[in-house]
Amino acid sequence: MKYPRISVNTDISHTEETHDSHNHEKSKVGTAALTLGALGVVYGDIGTSPLYSLKEAFNESSHIMTVDKVNVYGVCSLAFWALIIIISVKYLMFVMRADNKGEGGILALTALVMPKTGSARKAGILVALGVFGTSLLYGDGVITPAISVLSAVEGLEQVSTSFTDWVMPISIAIIVGLFLVQKRGTGGIGKVFGPIMMIWFATIAVLGASKLIGAPGILESINPIYAFRYFTHESMKAFLSLGSIFLVVTGGEALYADMGHFGRRPITLGWYGMVLPSLVLNYWGQGAYLLEHTGERPESIFFEMAPRAVLLPLVILATFATIIASQALISGVFSLTAQAVQLDYLPRIKIHHTSQHHQGQIYVPLVNWVLMVACVGLVIGFRTSTNLAAAYGIAVTMTMAITTLIFFRVMVDNWGWSKVKAFAIAIPLFIIELGFLGANLIKIPHGGWFALAVGVLLMVQMQTWRRGRGLVAERIKRGDQDLELFLDETVDIKRVKGTAVFLFKEVGKAPPALVNNLRHNKVLHETTLIVAVKTDSQPRVDPAHRSDVSRVAPGVFQVELKFGFMEEPNVPMALSTIEFRGLEFHADEATYFIGHESIIAGKAPGMNPLAEHLFVFLNRGADSAVRFFNLPTDRVFEVGVRVEI
Repeated sequence: MKYPRISVNTDISHTEETHDSHNHEKSKVGTAALTLGALGVVYGDIGTSPLYSLKEAFNESSHIMTVDKVNVYGVCSLAFWALIIIISVKYLMFVMRADNKGEGGILALTALVMPKTGSARKAGILVALGVFGTSLLYGDGVITPAISVLSAVEGLEQVSTSFTDWVMPISIAIIVGLFLVQKRGTGGIGKVFGPIMMIWFATIAVLGASKLIGAPGILESINPIYAFRYFTHESMKAFLSLGSIFLVVTGGEALYADMGHFGRRPITLGWYGMVLPSLVLNYWGQGAYLLEHTGERPESIFFEMAPRAVLLPLVILATFATIIASQALISGVFSLTAQAVQLDYLPRIKIHHTSQHHQGQIYVPLVNWVLMVACVGLVIGFRTSTNLAAAYGIAVTMTMAITTLIFFRVMVDNWGWSKVKAFAIAIPLFIIELGFLGANLIKIPHGGWFALAVGVLLMVQMQTWRRGRGLVAERIKRGDQDLELFLDETVDIKRVKGTAVFLFKEVGKAPPALVNNLRHNKVLHETTLIVAVKTDSQPRVDPAHRSDVSRVAPGVFQVELKFGFMEEPNVPMALSTIEFRGLEFHADEATYFIGHESIIAGKAPGMNPLAEHLFVFLNRGADSAVRFFNLPTDRVFEVGVRVEI
């Protein structure tokens, strides 16, 4: 969350000091509340990794590891340093500083670097990488709720084998319930989930510490030398196990994507104040437990550590925590969807803003229901968390590597760093992520193909939509006429009372609706606004710089409105705030004219036939411009235009 900068005089009265102190207290309260909310939304995914990550590191069928001192110390060392390097260093220390006016996520990062690139080819590569990384996060967003909830509910099997047949139905019911409450917004959810996650992190810390007391030697695993010894012990198996060890940091990219919901400071405070210490204690505790059971094959390390008397309450708490874990990816996917729509990589769809105070908190109904169906399908198809673990991680590993590449351009182009300095940061991170990625590649035939397939399909859809929109604009532009020249050439015009607003994206050109109205009806409203709505590369635009107005002819004004890619474009409200000499706009009296393109697939050059038909299909499903621009439905006229692509 970003607060306005307030300038004060050096001569401050007692009253002003009191007022400033009061504001400071409010600021602290606000940060505390956001930090609590961040625990409930942002850290659920990474916070529930102890349920399955170390278990899969030893148990996955492709690399069943021997439970001995070298391997246990090595896995714990890798888990610790993965948390430090990937989360603390990469994201919190560096990447989250590359926020786009407070917003995070790979699309926001791409939008941040694009205006600074000088090469069209380089820009095209960056866009393709950013779009592909975004698409991969959708695939990861489908798997996260399924594996998180399943891994917790499977704890019931440790309570009693009679629960075995109930694991899948209970998991499906929980997932459906989670998606049903999304419309309440992440702020409301965070207020409920935050306290639960505080209890969860305290519980896993105590659980880990209880085992650590009996085998404090595991603390030595903080020394990275044990990670190196691990790779010389059972080298190939150790390398393959990286795919499972990576699961300890799978919430990192969602953490960055959710930055706009809560802000960098609350997320950082939550990480160092509670999340990191709790995770590290629990992983060390799991390591200590394994040292007590060397030579055995662990089935569920996390639940096996717990005393029998508290097992059922722990399973219930873990189930709540995994519900919250799913929220991290869901809210992140909502944010990415809003950015993609505003940047014209996805068709217009309904996006509901769920908070009047924090603009980043949104709900996207279509995405919500598609994710729900896909998650339920995964639970039914894969049946166990172990099977899902074979599919989990490859998508987010690729996204993290792509983020590092784009972040390199941010350091050089936006921050003005030398390439040597930027390489010193990016290359070590990229090498580590390539190692994780290489180990995850073996997951492709075992289910990893699903996340990749989702990513590829969405990338094709995004690129097709972007290309198609460009072609439509190009086709329509061929018939554009200069606005001033057209008005000068038009004669016998009758002025009628009222205000007309013509929405047309090309500044300085005559909208087709205006052309048809003057040619056929020979009338022009006393106040006529030609409005072009632009999406800026920054998340939000200062209202003071929202509009750019010029007079084209008596009573005719060209208006350019700019909205950030995280804002909901409300055209009537923006027009009502304009102050320009001679322009009086009354929102409740204006009539709006918009163009409606009827897209057909034809023989015009520019796209292959399959892409043309996909674009036509997407265009038909796009939300109405009337709703997207918040226009009053009872005062809108749509003028149809037939466009062949």
